[in-house]
Order: sequence, then structure tokens, then C-alpha cells
Amino acid sequence: MIFLPGSDKQINALFRALDQKLSSILIIGSGCEDISIKLQSKFSCPIDIIVDNYDSLINTRVALSNKKEISVRMMDFTNTDFPDSSFDLIYSQASMSNDSRNKIIKEVKRIIKPEGYFCNGEIVRLKDPIPVFVNDIWKASDINTINSDAFAGFYKDKGFEIILEEDISGSLKEFYLMGNQLLKEKSDKLTNEEKSYYKKLLKQISHESNVYLKHGGDKYIGFKILIMKKGQY
Repeated sequence: MIFLPGSDKQINALFRALDQKLSSILIIGSGCEDISIKLQSKFSCPIDIIVDNYDSLINTRVALSNKKEISVRMMDFTNTDFPDSSFDLIYSQASMSNDSRNKIIKEVKRIIKPEGYFCNGEIVRLKDPIPVFVNDIWKASDINTINSDAFAGFYKDKGFEIILEEDISGSLKEFYLMGNQLLKEKSDKLTNEEKSYYKKLLKQISHESNVYLKHGGDKYIGFKILIMKKGQY
């Protein structure tokens, strides 16, 4: 189960758009365990995952403890330990909609191979101006969005060739409904080890889901995918 904005729609779009041999893949961000398994099964190559906090590191390693071909490490997304031109594909799902976006993009361009691919999905603004109640939940979650109409152009200006742009905003309803269901199932069943990782996340999702599902947030909150190729500059 992919419990991230975009659910399984992003990886399915990638599989439709990219059908060739890859030798190295990097996933940026937490909650990508099932994504990593799907990518490894599809492309039969080693997968690296980087997360930016200790709780995510432990939980992801436990979830993938029997997957020897998938490596999980904690790194600063803006300053990784990887050499230049390390990866054929870099995959990010809901990990870049923040104030560090430009620095992460710079690092992605450094560590992706020439002619390598970048699959990125982000929360976007469907229209402006954003009402205070939406802006408040984004501020609480450190989310910094790009307007949907400017999304592809932003990455073109960063030197990427756009292969596919897809609006999967409709998948957010499924994501937030799933969040509510998980909250009901897990809130009374968390172990001490899980509490620090899941409890805060699920409470945050509960608040966001109410804004999206009940208070009109769906008119402003969207999700878009870009599949890109590294350009020449």
C-alpha cells in the first residue's frame, strides 16, 4: 500500500512512460517502502532510499529488512554522499514541496547521470489566492507549493526536459480517506516504537483530510507528476 499523496498513480505513470533497462535508482523521502519494492521488481536493479530523520530510517529499514537489494540511509536531501552521476532514475513522491526545493533540485542534477530520468510528484496550488485555512495547514507541514499551471515551466527553467506531465489531483481524495481509516485503525494500537513516527503523522493527516474533504480544500489542493530527463545545463 502506497500511503502518500498520489498513491499508486505516480509509479504507474512512470511504468507506462519508461520501459528500459536501468542499473541504479534513488528514492528520496519517507513512506516509499512499497514504491521501492515495485521499482526493484520492475527494473531488477539496486535501489537506494534516503530519508531525512531517524524515525523514518528505522521504520523503513524494518519494513524492508528482507530486501537485501534495497539500501536505506539517512541523508540531507540537499547534500548527499553520492558521487556525481550516480543514478539512472531519481524518484520523489511528495518529498520536494518545501523551502529546500531549489537546493534539492541542484543536488538531483549533480547525482543523476547524463540523460538520466527524474520522476517527481508534488502538492500544487490549483488556483490563487489560497485561503487562510489551506495556507495554515501547509505552513504547519512546511509545504511550499508551485501553482499547477507553472509547475512544468518551473522545472524546464531548471534545465529538465519534460517527458510527461500528469494531473492526478483526483487521487488525493483516496489518500485522505485512507488517512482517516488508518487513523481509526491505528490510534489505539500503536506500540511505543511506532508512536513517535505514526501518531504525529496520522494526526496531521486527520487535520489535512478534514480541510480537503469537508471544508473545500479540494478546490485549491492538487497533485501533479512530472517525468523528466536531465538536460544539457
